[in-house]
Amino acid sequence: MTAKEHSDKRLMETEMNSRLDLIRSRASGLKDKELLKKIFSLIDLTTLDVTDNDARVLNYVNKVNGLNNRFPDLPNVAAICIYPVFIPLLKANLNQPNVKIASVAASFPSSQTFPDIRYREVERAVQEGADEIDMVISVGKFLEGNTNWVSEEIKTIKSITGTKHLKVILETGVLPGNDKIREASLLAMEAGADFIKTSTGKVEKGASSEAVYVMCEAIRDFHKQTGKMIGIKPAGGISDASTAVEYYLIVNEILGNDWIKPALFRFGASRLANNLLGEKYF
Repeated sequence: MTAKEHSDKRLMETEMNSRLDLIRSRASGLKDKELLKKIFSLIDLTTLDVTDNDARVLNYVNKVNGLNNRFPDLPNVAAICIYPVFIPLLKANLNQPNVKIASVAASFPSSQTFPDIRYREVERAVQEGADEIDMVISVGKFLEGNTNWVSEEIKTIKSITGTKHLKVILETGVLPGNDKIREASLLAMEAGADFIKTSTGKVEKGASSEAVYVMCEAIRDFHKQTGKMIGIKPAGGISDASTAVEYYLIVNEILGNDWIKPALFRFGASRLANNLLGEKYF
């Protein structure tokens, strides 16, 4: 990297940090009821635990099915996200037509198995009734520089999901710096991702404001070049209103109001919905 490139990079990071400081200042203590309703409508209510079973998943479904009876003025969540084995259970019991069935697949969360097995799992998840698939890039391949492998894998999986949304998880917490986050973002979008997502929630570092900022800039630049609107999904460690508001403001500032809808913006969270309801915001 040349001296000028180093200088430009420092200027960009200084600008990012300055803008993030302003956004954090605005987000601090902001508890606007209508804003929090909007955030609630963008949640992918998620259960991806080793202890998951039918009873636990049904409990999630029953809460979603009964939400409007308890909170008639509150929009429902965008989706319920589960392991593939629970798709038939979700499909048989979910009675909210606007709530999507999202499933992780392709050897979540590590992606460390044979490619044909990854593809078959995605195919089976789609056949069972998933509306959306959340997959993880082959992080090890990406870090060793084998970007063609990663790109072809995403393209193959997108060919299986077809018109169903494919959310590609970058696992930003293990990527070494913002340049790699941007590179992974662009690679995923060019390969056919409908969404790019920060994290699995299975590594120590989940979503961060810096990662979401860099990903939003990549989405903005990709849109300028191609006209395609790609979604963003912060996930991993998002449990409180202040953090969700901060990410919301980042997306709104960089991408604009056209992105503020479930088709293009989600929060991956297991505790956020309960915490918002528990705080009596609604």
